[in-house]
This record gives sequence, structure tokens and C-alpha cells, in this order.
Amino acid sequence: MISWMQKHNKYLVWTIWIATIAFIGAGFVGWGSYSFGSKAGSVAKVGDLEIKQSRLNMAYSNLYNQYNQMLEGKLDEAKAKEMGLIKQAFSRLEVQAKLLNLAKEMGIIISDKELVSKLEKIKGFQKDGVFNKDMYNQYLTSQRLKAKDFEETLKEDFLLEKTLSLLNTKKTLPLEIEAMGAAMNVSDKFAYKVLTNDNLSYTSEESKVKTFWESNKDHYLTPKIYTLSLLWTNSHSTQITEDELKNYYESNSFNYTDTSGKQLSLEEAKETASKDLKLKKTKKSAQKAYIGLKKGTQKEDEILALSLGDEKLTSIIWKEIQSKSIGDILKPKIVGEQYVTIKINEVKEPQVMRYEEAKEQVTAEYDIQAKKEALSQLAESTLKTLDTNNSEISNFVNLNKYDNLKLLNSKESLQFVQKLFTSNKEKGIISIEDKVVVYNILEQKLISMDQNKTEGVKQTVKQIKNKIFESNLLKLLDKKYTTEVYVGGLKN
Repeated sequence: MISWMQKHNKYLVWTIWIATIAFIGAGFVGWGSYSFGSKAGSVAKVGDLEIKQSRLNMAYSNLYNQYNQMLEGKLDEAKAKEMGLIKQAFSRLEVQAKLLNLAKEMGIIISDKELVSKLEKIKGFQKDGVFNKDMYNQYLTSQRLKAKDFEETLKEDFLLEKTLSLLNTKKTLPLEIEAMGAAMNVSDKFAYKVLTNDNLSYTSEESKVKTFWESNKDHYLTPKIYTLSLLWTNSHSTQITEDELKNYYESNSFNYTDTSGKQLSLEEAKETASKDLKLKKTKKSAQKAYIGLKKGTQKEDEILALSLGDEKLTSIIWKEIQSKSIGDILKPKIVGEQYVTIKINEVKEPQVMRYEEAKEQVTAEYDIQAKKEALSQLAESTLKTLDTNNSEISNFVNLNKYDNLKLLNSKESLQFVQKLFTSNKEKGIISIEDKVVVYNILEQKLISMDQNKTEGVKQTVKQIKNKIFESNLLKLLDKKYTTEVYVGGLKN
């Protein structure tokens, strides 16, 4: 699901608009700090519209929460950066800005009356089914949002919704249903052979591994090493009262939700809220420790040589360390349930590994590549000699009905059939994860379409038409409304 969303991010604009409403209560996630020059808080301009930093922050936060829910709360900032979430968030906003330009040009608007009506229907702001202004204001306070900015964001979202509803493609035509139904009900019977690495006679040769390393040794580097002085300020012993905890929770309740975004009660959030409150009360002590280390009146607790990204520190801290110089002291940062003040003593840059140091990693990577090439060669030779005598014979299969093919599990069988029916080759080779299937179609027939499946065919036709329409509209919008980006790192 994650890889699909990344690949089809552009088209998600149509099915998952900014999702401001859907993730109310999920909590705000920041995406780092950038220098925005003199563009008054804007990160880009699309057509006649500016994209504000606050809008990008909200889009990133919503996208982060979407992925975090799918990953069951295991997403962190390092992973988010690796996945390019900030670029995905900006890409959505860019396309939406182009749609908003189009809406403006077409004279489509959202009245204040419409905005109020829709705002009052948001369940996250309702109590006993009725809009509750206190809950609304509490949410704005907890997320550090101004009502004007938030409502302007909602207004744009509703305008997008209205514009997209006007751009719906026409309903399916009988000929389209007939053509798609025929394509979906073609059945193939084929001879096939499944090949894996077990079919190979492979022995790793060190001379070839070493040659591979010689050609790629610049990719095998020692980690960047930082020698750091660390001064810890623990929050465990910090005392808090029940009243303090209750007041803290009431002011920050929107930050305590379960994986579905539902707000937790004080009792449910007590452990986490207590840790957060203790950290808050310990902050002054941590700041005093920072000043003491800076003045030389307080000594560090330990000096460690750590590889860049070491899990002893968070990804956010490592990001800041990378931006500093030798001798710099970082202000207190939270690590678990304590603060750490860090002084950078020494930095050892990455060096090319000696062959002996890199041998294990190089060998593993070379073997994977060599086996892949050997399996491809075996598949090519097998294809030339494949017949009914030296292969398995399938039953008739189609996109809706397929057997678990021998040596393929259910998931692999489905992947193979999907690729088979998008290929125009009678004989060929299809890769399925770590396996290769060599096939030869023996017979083909068309079965009548089940009347009960007509609705599914209609939906498929509609999706294809919408995708084609969306693709062409995006191309038109790209030409019509240009994008000027003020900040680096937002586009590929």
C-alpha cells in the first residue's frame, strides 16, 4: 500500500484531498525548519496563488498521520524523510493550487454560509451531535492555529471538493461495458515452469567479488563518526501533582489519541501525559545544565564516539548535529524521558573501506546481482525449449478466477495472472518477487460475463475513464499554471 501511494501520489489528489477534516485530533507533526527568504511565509507560487508555509505544515502533518496509522504508529521523521513525505505533501498542494486557480477562473466559490454549515458538521468539533465552539477553540489552541487561517484552509478544501464534483466524467456507455467485460473474461490455458535460485548451480567466486568491489568501492564507506560530550538531565525524579496533570491534559488533550485518531481520556493518557509534563517541568534544569557546560562550570556525563544516525540520539538531533561545527554546543534536546546537552568535539569523515572491511557486504550484494543475472539467463534458455512435456499445465484462468499455480502461493499466482493479462506475448518470462515464470499460452477462450459482475465492470470502466481524464487535466493544468518554488527540497 505504501509503495502504491508513493507511485500514484498525483492521482491521490482526486480521492484523498488535503484531509484536514479527516485527521482533526490526530496531532500536529512538524517537518523541520527552512529559511524562507523574503516571501512573507510562502514556500511557492502556483499561477496566481501563494502556498503558505502554514499550509504546507498542515498538509505534511496530515500526510504523516495517514502513513503513521497504516504503519501502526511506527513512522518516525527519518523514515518520513526517506519516503519523501514533504515532497509528496508539496506535490498535493501544487496540484490543488492549480485546481484552485481553475476554480477561480471558472467563478466557482464557497460562500461563508456554506463554510459555516460544513464546519458545524465536522464530528471532531461536535458534542452530543451538536457543534461545540469550546472544542473547536481548544483544537485551534492545541495545534497553534488561528481560526482565520484554519477556516481559510477548510474553505479551499471545500472549494476543491465542489470543483472536483463538477469535473466528474460521464457515466459508462454500453459499448465500454461490453469491451471491458470481454477483456476481463478472457481465459488462458498455458504451459509454465517456475524457476528460483534453487534451480541454479551457483558458487560465489572471490576473484569476481573483488573485481566487483574495485569497480564500486566508492560506495563502500566507513560511517561518519562524531565524538560528542553528553550532559544528561533526567526527568524521572521531577514531582508533579494530580491537579497539575489534569490541567496539563486539558490544555493538550488533542495530542493524546489512539491509532484511529480517537481522543484518549485522562486515565488512558495518564502515563504518557505524566512523562510529557515531567519533561516540561525539567526543561529549566536542562537549560541551566546547558549554560553550565557552555561556561565550563559543569562537566559532561560521558564522551562517546558515535556513528552518524546512532540510535542513542534521535534523527531530529542528528539532523541538527550535521548542521553544526566542531566546538558547537546544542541546546537541550529530548531523548526518551530526559534531556541531553551535546558538545561536538571531533568529526571523522567517511573513508573508503578496505576490501577486508567491506568483504561481507560486497559479497552479499554481488551474489544477489550475479544470481539474478544467472536466473535470467536460465529463463531465456528454458523459454526456447519449453513444451508440454517438460512443464506444468494450468487450468483455464482469468483475472477473476485463477488457481494457485504449482510452486506459487496465492499472492504470487495473482501477481502472475495480472501480469500475464497485461502482456501481449504468447510466450514469455514474468518475474514474481524472487521467482521467474516461463510460460507458453496453449489455448484461449472467452466466457460469458456473470450478470452479477456487471456493476464491478461498470466501476472499472469508470475508474479507467476518470484516470485518463485526470491525467489529461493535470497535463493541461501544468501548462496553464506555472510553479515558482521559493524553498529547496520540495521538488525532485
